[in-house]
Amino acid sequence: MGAAPRDIAARDIAASARAALAKARIRLLPFLCLLYLANYLDRINVSFASLQMNHDLGFTPVMFGLGAGFFFVGYVVCEIPSNLILERLGARRWIARIMISWGVISASMMYTQGAKSFYVLRLVLGAAEAGFFPGIILYLTYWFPQQERARATALFLTANALANVIAGPACGAILGMHGALGLSGWQWLFLLEGIPSVILGSVVLYYLPDGPAEATWLSERERDSLVALLRGDQERNALSQRFGLGEALRSARVWILTASYVLMVFALYGVSFWLPRIIKEFGVFTTLELGFLAAVPYLCGAAALVLVGISSDRRGERRWHLALPSFAGALGLALAARARTPVASLSAFSLGVAGVWGMIGPFWSMPPEFLRGTAAAGGIALINSIGHVGGFAGPALMGYLKQSTDSFESGLDILGAALAGAGIIVLLFYRGEKSRPSRG
Repeated sequence: MGAAPRDIAARDIAASARAALAKARIRLLPFLCLLYLANYLDRINVSFASLQMNHDLGFTPVMFGLGAGFFFVGYVVCEIPSNLILERLGARRWIARIMISWGVISASMMYTQGAKSFYVLRLVLGAAEAGFFPGIILYLTYWFPQQERARATALFLTANALANVIAGPACGAILGMHGALGLSGWQWLFLLEGIPSVILGSVVLYYLPDGPAEATWLSERERDSLVALLRGDQERNALSQRFGLGEALRSARVWILTASYVLMVFALYGVSFWLPRIIKEFGVFTTLELGFLAAVPYLCGAAALVLVGISSDRRGERRWHLALPSFAGALGLALAARARTPVASLSAFSLGVAGVWGMIGPFWSMPPEFLRGTAAAGGIALINSIGHVGGFAGPALMGYLKQSTDSFESGLDILGAALAGAGIIVLLFYRGEKSRPSRG
């Protein structure tokens, strides 16, 4: 007996949805990675600029650490409003606005003249960038069902680690332009890495659809099938349908994830903003050589992002896929604190960075498992914004401890302990719905 017409129709719809998802992966994820790469370059290039800027402007480790961290003050204040506006206005227009404004401000960092202007520009840059990352995480929920979200998120977040890989050699080469046309190398760095964000923000207006229903590169059947698949994915989680923004902000799970994320970001930026200077202390390197050396740990981070995300989706498991990388990363940072040679230091930092970045894909797949719509926009932005308080504290603490002890050892120990704490919090306190294992 042949298959029932209803079964045949269901298979046809599922096939159309799979075709739509395949097109979305190819069409959207590389472009979103490019946007995030530009975002992260503009955020962390200050770590390489410090190799010249601190000397030119007389910045102490404490002054630089505070300035690097001030970015997150503006970021935290503006994050939730920005993400709520994105949900209301649509991703295309709001992401374009974010990118163009941060590109202009990032390029304006070349006019930094002292500590006060450094603090103000970093503060404003954080306000301009607010909403981009949680907006993209929210945007991915418009396209990918729950069982595929960790993989899509991990692939998107690979741009984060790749930005560090590219940042090293690129920043090192640009710093080598020191003196060209009367500008310092660090001034060229801010200028040349701010312009691409303005250009990409303009492209977003013409390239990025607000959701599957607006994607002209999908056939009508593919659009309808994907919309139906995502609607069914949402309806299968009854809890998410009862969550409004107020419930999301009162959810224990939201606050558990927020506490874990504070510690993750504390370690992430404590390493990212200081790694070039830590490596520099191991010997006399040119800026280009230093850039290539700083890229090594982030190659490991990029690999960990993808591999852990794929494993998390295939097994439908998040908590242990977050906790185990956190413990590995903590071990790596503890070993880096005691390394006495460049090879040992880079090896330890490679383990530490792989642990940090390996956590991120599973982590950002957790909130959409119980949040949708306005609750997702507000809840994800809350986690990200408060979590980035750690982005202020990590670099600032590293600067203070470096200045007071003339060593990075105690700072790296604290970053490692924070990273382990992030995994312990999720293991002990977070209870989420078990994801369906991916068939991919």
